[in-house]
Amino acid sequence: MLIETTHAIDPSAEPPRVAVERTRLIPAMALSFLCRCPHCGEGKLFGRFLKTRPHCEACGMKLDGHRADDFPPYIVIFVVGHIVGYLILTFEMGYDVPLWVSVTLWPGLTLGLVALLLQPVKGAVIGLQYATRMHGFQVSPPPRPGAEETRVGPGDPAPAADIGRV
Repeated sequence: MLIETTHAIDPSAEPPRVAVERTRLIPAMALSFLCRCPHCGEGKLFGRFLKTRPHCEACGMKLDGHRADDFPPYIVIFVVGHIVGYLILTFEMGYDVPLWVSVTLWPGLTLGLVALLLQPVKGAVIGLQYATRMHGFQVSPPPRPGAEETRVGPGDPAPAADIGRV
């Protein structure tokens, strides 16, 4: 049995959507590597060492929807392992290093580099997810503070379209 229905949709009844331009991939990752919001670059990304804030205090974008679980430690282990491994091979093959120096220097250097790189690398992964609309970043971000809005759909013409005209 086929049932036909008709819906009357008034396009003027919809509120106009606001298109917000996202930060591109490399700038978003660079801002997040510096532990800043990947959208506006002003708010802090982390509340504690590896705990992201629920939202940016500058632009209001939600930051807690990311899924940067295991990838940042893998990247850090890869990078630190190559740096420290190269240094160990260079020093052990070229110099007669006492055992106590090796036992204290290499684990200390490894832990120090991991502590320095883990938070920025996690931030860069969050910036990657933001720029590519992965996981919790599918929703359009809020307009940047002080930026002009570009309207999409019915309504007034976009004020940003007049930029650059003489």
